[in-house]
Amino acid sequence: MTRLIQIKKGNIRRVALVEEPHVRLVDSCSSIYELAHLAIAAGMKLSTIAHQRARNESIPYDPIYNGESEWKLLPAIDHPDEPARCLISGTGLTHLGSARNRQSMHATKEEDLTDSMKMFRWGVEGGRPASGRIGISPEWFYKGTGCSLRAHGEPLDIPCYAEDGGEEGEIAGVYIIGPDDQAYRLGLAAGNEFSDHLFEKKNYLNLAGSKLRTCALGPELVTDPEFESVPVQVTIERQGTDLWNRDFRSGESEMCHSLANIEHHHFKYALHRRRGDVHVHFFGTNCLSFSDNIRLQDGDIMQISVEGYGRPLRNPLRVDQSTAALVNVIPLG
Repeated sequence: MTRLIQIKKGNIRRVALVEEPHVRLVDSCSSIYELAHLAIAAGMKLSTIAHQRARNESIPYDPIYNGESEWKLLPAIDHPDEPARCLISGTGLTHLGSARNRQSMHATKEEDLTDSMKMFRWGVEGGRPASGRIGISPEWFYKGTGCSLRAHGEPLDIPCYAEDGGEEGEIAGVYIIGPDDQAYRLGLAAGNEFSDHLFEKKNYLNLAGSKLRTCALGPELVTDPEFESVPVQVTIERQGTDLWNRDFRSGESEMCHSLANIEHHHFKYALHRRRGDVHVHFFGTNCLSFSDNIRLQDGDIMQISVEGYGRPLRNPLRVDQSTAALVNVIPLG
């Protein structure tokens, strides 16, 4: 298992191998995107080519991680030339516990079965097909482009028009489409999918709009990590004190859809196999502070810790205090 980070100093970008408590720079490579293309061209694993190109020179990791270095962490993946060519998406109702949260959020009567719960049951029944078979399609949502992606330490925003904003601690898959139109999984990373749960709670049809928010990934991309049943801890800090925390497990055995089935239904669309594109796909969560009636405030710190996935992902919450203004469209016809 190899841990990779992307760092930037001024206009200089580099990739580095994490070898605690230091990181080792990878030679002649300015992004994981570039490194992935080199690996595809050479028919090699991403981890192999990263180790081959690693320099002997290392620098301390702590100052970078703590924001005290000239080197600044970037998201664990990005499209270095065209951020909009990074598609961020996710599958809801995949985690075995997620349906309970959605059901309690939208149900009006205990005896009523919401559409969300119906879809979850379809996943339980048909989301883990035999090898070589195609299972039922999971719920899919669009999150945004790489313009919405934030690095460790960067704030996640509640816009002035939003009703709320809350963490969603998850594991995300990181992919690239090669010159052969083939999807390649580079690895996995800790992520904070971040949504407007108050807006969604009003009606499950608001799900799509609730997802159009900033989100965070990283700080590390981990190649070929364990993904069967992985311990995850989500913590909310307020004014230096832990306000809320929960532990849960993520991974294939915790999901009603297999990883292969999720990946098939995402990449079956030719639009999602455009050569050179990057994809970040969130796999779902089992706990939300929102479900425990926690409402995040400006300055709160959201921390996502995934065992075996490197250092925790930490992001402050930032609330836009301005007044929402009407957006006017100018006719040009």
